[in-house]
Amino acid sequence: MVSELGQYVPGTSSIHNLDPRVKLLGLLLYGIALLTAPTGIAASLTGAAILPVIILAGLAPAFIWRQLRPLIVFLVIIFILQASFTPGEVVAVVGPVRITREGLDYGLLGLARVFFLVLAAAVLTATTDPLALADGLERLLRPGQRLGLPAAELALMLTLALRFVPTLLEEAERIMRAQVARGATFQGSRIKNLMPLVIPLFVSAFRRAEGLAEAMEARAYQGGKGRTRMRELHFKAADYIFLLLAGLLAAGSAYFRLRFGS
Repeated sequence: MVSELGQYVPGTSSIHNLDPRVKLLGLLLYGIALLTAPTGIAASLTGAAILPVIILAGLAPAFIWRQLRPLIVFLVIIFILQASFTPGEVVAVVGPVRITREGLDYGLLGLARVFFLVLAAAVLTATTDPLALADGLERLLRPGQRLGLPAAELALMLTLALRFVPTLLEEAERIMRAQVARGATFQGSRIKNLMPLVIPLFVSAFRRAEGLAEAMEARAYQGGKGRTRMRELHFKAADYIFLLLAGLLAAGSAYFRLRFGS
């Protein structure tokens, strides 16, 4: 189902039980490792480090596929553009398109970076409760409050985004089915074909936003000032181990780039 994008999957695995701050920092270090990988093969091998995490989290392959399926066309386009327009040694000619060896490597590099980053983000949202994720982000951003950074507001924005993305996708699917039942068609690329979906979806989104704002005002919401938490975050041994492994992955990728990369 499309509505599973960004959805939290409750569980009791070792990955689910990690501190949300560790998961956020791990995602950051994993992204650094992917972005510093000098070649497509290196990026693919680095990105494969997410596979044991998926296994430990107990996420079904079908669920992972549903997260990545909307990106397949985008990933293919990235690979084709890089392989076709990067100058270098020509290895194949398909009509007017010249595919180069350097283009294949750059295409694999771009594909691996986007694929594994999206996969890691999907694993993060699938194994972390949105409220816990927001608390973790607020704790990480708390030192910036001295410089005027609105940590609580940013955490609230993240929580609302994660909460309402699946809701809006479900709403879009419901509206589409209702409009198709009334004879609407969404085929073709003309903008007017999408109006029966876009306009009701925007109206529904604004109505939900207005209702949420009124509910927050009625409860006298004033940000994170003076707020207490039912669950305090504390690092455990598994958190330190996970963070150490993510740091080693980023450091190893950076060293490999400095030592062997261009």
